Amino acid sequence: MTRSLAGKVALVAGATRGAGRGIAVELGAAGATVYVTGRSTRERRSEMDRPETIEETAELVTAAGGTGIAVRVDHLVASEVKTLVARISAEQGRLDVLVNDIWGGELMFSWTDRLWEHSLDDGLRILRLAVDTHIVTSHHALPLLLATPGGLVVEVTDGTEEYNRDNYRVSFFYDLAKTSVLRMAWAQAKEVGPLGATAVALTPGWMRSEIMLEHHGVTEATWRDALTAEPHFAISETPAFTGRAVVALAADPDRARWNGRSLSSGGLAAEYGFTDVDGSRPDAWRYLVEVQDAGKPADVTGYR
Repeated sequence: MTRSLAGKVALVAGATRGAGRGIAVELGAAGATVYVTGRSTRERRSEMDRPETIEETAELVTAAGGTGIAVRVDHLVASEVKTLVARISAEQGRLDVLVNDIWGGELMFSWTDRLWEHSLDDGLRILRLAVDTHIVTSHHALPLLLATPGGLVVEVTDGTEEYNRDNYRVSFFYDLAKTSVLRMAWAQAKEVGPLGATAVALTPGWMRSEIMLEHHGVTEATWRDALTAEPHFAISETPAFTGRAVVALAADPDRARWNGRSLSSGGLAAEYGFTDVDGSRPDAWRYLVEVQDAGKPADVTGYR
């Protein structure tokens, strides 16, 4: 990858694992200075109780060719976010890319419980983690991002606007959380667009995150072993694929054409020509509609 983002400064909020880590590392590979935030550190884990840490992510960013800076931040605590942005301003004097990838609700949502059956405490916590965190972060970070023309805001979610509009996503609280982020990107676009910045929503496809690999009992090296039980997993992608989508957007001088749009990693790969780490170009959302949801046998021909 070329150092297309050398001299640029990015904040990836929620970069401990999954898409956030993949995005941070790819921004680093493109030469950016990347502030990576989250609540899981080597000294203390978050409620997720996972082994991944923000320090590891920062080290991966630096190893990829960028500068990774880990900062423990609870994005529900406005004072912590305000202090973070003040630090970025003092140390870098600018912010070019803001990625809102905070989530943390993987262990709280139910696949089967209806609204009145779902734990209310867990449901409201999901909304706090998935929605309030993004609002708090943008509130404090946008003034710094807007101080330099051409800034990019990426709201990471699950599902495209078109797909989520026509499909119920898992259960009430999950559906509300993920579709709310789509609307947040659109609303921010209305406000930052006239000021020279671009805001978009971005969804990965079927991402082989750390948690997803564990769910299927495989590793990144052996992920194809999961196809016996779940043949459609053949369309899956690495977190780096979403990271390369963010890099392509940030490096595009004409990125404003996407302002307010709902985008996917696979759709942007077709537009910009980047590939996943194995050289493939999976288009999971098109596959989901045309193959999986249509009840057809798993066949990724023409989709990667």
